[in-house]
Amino acid sequence: MIRIQNLNKTYKSTQALINVNFQVNKGELFAFLGPNGAGKTTTIRILTGLSKLDSGLVMLNGFNLEHPGIESRRQCGLVPQSINLDRELSVIENLNIHCRLFRMTKEQSASRIDELLDYVEMSDRKKTLVKNLSGGMKRRLMIARALLHSPAILFLDEPTVGLDAAMRRKIWALIRKIQQHETTIFLTTHYIEEAQFLAGRVAFIDNGAIVVVDTPESLMKQKGTWALDRLKEDDMETLFFNDRNQANDYIAAHKDSFTLRRVNLEDSFLALTGKKIQ
Repeated sequence: MIRIQNLNKTYKSTQALINVNFQVNKGELFAFLGPNGAGKTTTIRILTGLSKLDSGLVMLNGFNLEHPGIESRRQCGLVPQSINLDRELSVIENLNIHCRLFRMTKEQSASRIDELLDYVEMSDRKKTLVKNLSGGMKRRLMIARALLHSPAILFLDEPTVGLDAAMRRKIWALIRKIQQHETTIFLTTHYIEEAQFLAGRVAFIDNGAIVVVDTPESLMKQKGTWALDRLKEDDMETLFFNDRNQANDYIAAHKDSFTLRRVNLEDSFLALTGKKIQ
């Protein structure tokens, strides 16, 4: 569905992507994780036809993106990080603009809009001005808009940024529902628990290069099962154990104050890159 081989991209004197290689399968939810400036946005811009690659091979559902065209753009739907809806227009007016951009007929547009507004539980908001919607509703509307032309691949760039925990969970449930229809989903997020919960596989990128591609379970298992956090002067030290009894024995043998928790995906990222996702 997505195949990238030896992808390179340079902006002036900065190499944003360095021999990037990975593949995303049909119907997979694939998370792309890295700190700010790692190359996530550049990769998405190339995959969605908004930026040109310098060298390498990028295939999107069978289309070569060396020379992206309208048919390759039809393969993907994009939900950007920033809310780019027209605030002064209604929900249905925003969706109709997208339909016209993809040359959908009036009959196709009306049917698809009704279907997707029901899908994201916003049928009763059809005539509401966007400026009067909550943050969560705007995010759901952007997802509905991205799905209007029935793309094979949905790109979600920080889809829950700025939302509270309860609304993030609602968006997660919607993403899960979309994946059940065999839509391939490419996700970037700063909420690493989001990737841990949703993704079948994740890729870590740092300084423009891929560090690892694997399942969240496999990456976390490499560190252990239990983690002990200990505040040490101005820094946090974390110790890892495969067995909870071993962790408890360590706590009993030391007088320091510890926090016992499960190993998470951020532990794996920190171990491999020395950085946290911010």
